[in-house]
Amino acid sequence: MAHPKSKISKQRKRKRRTHYKAEMPQISTCKKTGEKHQMHRTYKDAEGNTFYRGKVLIKADEDDD
Repeated sequence: MAHPKSKISKQRKRKRRTHYKAEMPQISTCKKTGEKHQMHRTYKDAEGNTFYRGKVLIKADEDDD
C-alpha cells in the first residue's frame, strides 16, 4: 500500500475540497400545464395528476362525495 511521505494538514485538505459545490437545479416550464418543475423528473399539477414530459403518467383519483 502507498503511504504518504508527510501528513497533509486539515487546512490543506479543506482548501482542496472547497471547489466541490452544489449546482443549481435546472427548472423547466411545462408547455401543457404551465407548471414549473425540475428537468427529467415527474411533477404534479394542481389537480394531482402526475406528468412527465407533458404526458399524464398517473391520473388523480376523483372522489365522488
